[in-house]
Amino acid sequence: MRPAALRHSLPGRRQELGGGFLVSRLLPDALCRAVGPFVFLDRMGPHGFAAGTGIDVRPHPHIGLATLTWLFEGVLMHRDSLGSVQAIRPGEVNWMVAGSGIVHSERTPPAERAAGQRLDGLQCWLALPEDQAECAPAFQHVAAAALPSRQQDGVRILLVAGEGFGLRSPVAVASPTLYAQLDFAAGGRLELAAGDAERAVYPLQDGLQLDGRPLAVDQLHVLEPSLGLRLHADRPLRAVLLGGMSVGPRRLWWNFVARDPERIEQAKADWQAGRFPTVPGEIEAIPLPES
Repeated sequence: MRPAALRHSLPGRRQELGGGFLVSRLLPDALCRAVGPFVFLDRMGPHGFAAGTGIDVRPHPHIGLATLTWLFEGVLMHRDSLGSVQAIRPGEVNWMVAGSGIVHSERTPPAERAAGQRLDGLQCWLALPEDQAECAPAFQHVAAAALPSRQQDGVRILLVAGEGFGLRSPVAVASPTLYAQLDFAAGGRLELAAGDAERAVYPLQDGLQLDGRPLAVDQLHVLEPSLGLRLHADRPLRAVLLGGMSVGPRRLWWNFVARDPERIEQAKADWQAGRFPTVPGEIEAIPLPES
């Protein structure tokens, strides 16, 4: 019997990005298009790269959204059309606001490519509120030491973005947001009060329970916002809690997010015609998909 506080459990769709590197696409899903401002969520890996191999996501465009990259293992190098060059490591945040249009790439840095590495993490897109959808692009890197945390009832709460549990992250979110890493000790518990904000929990290991019933690992469990609930762990484990206030319906096509389909058509034409800015030092680009 499913707990009353559980709306959906989304198993994700496995996709290979090349070289055996798999991602699990958790959002969007036919049952759930978004959770608060979160309109896209990928679990990257976990995957072990042999020496001499790595990720090469060539330059590609975005509009109307912000991206948040959060790693559990490994290192990625971000470059964008603002001139940002920033490695991201576990516990750090890369926050990129696309707004009216940005282009970026993500690659394995030279040292990690030479030695080989394990990579594991989450990448998500947050739709921008309508009055900020065409804002100037921006990039923010937040060091691990700058993220607030607290310990309560056997759970370490690390607030990655937004506000919650009496904590506030320095990540410059555009709307009410909650993104937290939860590290449970055996017997740890976390009470979530009822409210208006949408929310979902993603367990990375077995053993998490919702109101006394187990939650499957590696699935995004979308919760009923109008009900209070309890998360409980019968063994040490990690989970991610995310959500916030909805910014309204959005259309997604490839890397573009917008309310108006005509804005997406304009972005497609701009990328095809080379009107987006370029990433310094990059000579490649991902072409516009045919469909």
